[in-house]
Amino acid sequence: MKTFALVNQKGGCGKTTTAVHLAGSLARKHERVLLIDLDPQAHASMALSVAVETGELSIADTLLHRVPLRQAIRPAAGGVALVPSCSELAEFEEISGRLVHPEQILRLALDQVRDAYDYAIIDCPPRADGALSANALRAAGTVCLVVEMGAFALQGALKAVTILEDIADDMEVEFDMRVVATLFDRRHRLARELLIATQGRFGSLMFETVIHEDIRLREAAASGLPIQLLDPHGRAARDFDSLAEELRAVVRETPSTAEPAVAFPLGADDALHSQQPLFTE
Repeated sequence: MKTFALVNQKGGCGKTTTAVHLAGSLARKHERVLLIDLDPQAHASMALSVAVETGELSIADTLLHRVPLRQAIRPAAGGVALVPSCSELAEFEEISGRLVHPEQILRLALDQVRDAYDYAIIDCPPRADGALSANALRAAGTVCLVVEMGAFALQGALKAVTILEDIADDMEVEFDMRVVATLFDRRHRLARELLIATQGRFGSLMFETVIHEDIRLREAAASGLPIQLLDPHGRAARDFDSLAEELRAVVRETPSTAEPAVAFPLGADDALHSQQPLFTE
């Protein structure tokens, strides 16, 4: 099982949308996909019409009470297996300081189901620091930084990189990083310039696929369905199918043939930390 954590330092960047519909695309390609909702707001769970009722298990039970992860897994639309979230998960941030190695709980829980799935997609909370994100980073082999193509997006992405570096250094862990651009509207000059600037900063770390802003994605969230069921032949579904293919290519890469994806800590990578203007007229 290959584990990918989708992160950023703010909400509204399309992170949960990317997690849900990427999982849907992988499932449509007959991959066994486990989606883990690690956000107490439970938006990924709601996007797949799953709500945790009283007495039902969630990721909170695994992190707070050590309930085996397999007991919290539920089938969801589009052939995705889901570990749902709920508001109780917020308690983990509060008590983690009293636990021994709290950042390792999710990784150990995933080890129990590693043979049952090809991919695990972790939808992180809208902050790169904290005990929940630390669990995702410890469990993941690849971290996907989600960057929306809006004002101040690149500055936020670079801030997230710095936070990820610090976390990796503190935990003495290495993981590969990839970057995906979301909420792209080609009609807007600012979006086009930001995409060019982001590609310039992250280079080969960036997926070639760009997720376009699309009203059908909002409709999918409202309907509780992955876009692959709501509009299987539309542009949004094609975007995520393309991203899924790139993700599978990352997994197929071998050290002898793959271009290095850059492992944290990034240290002296001047390209990521350059203070040059984002774009020029």
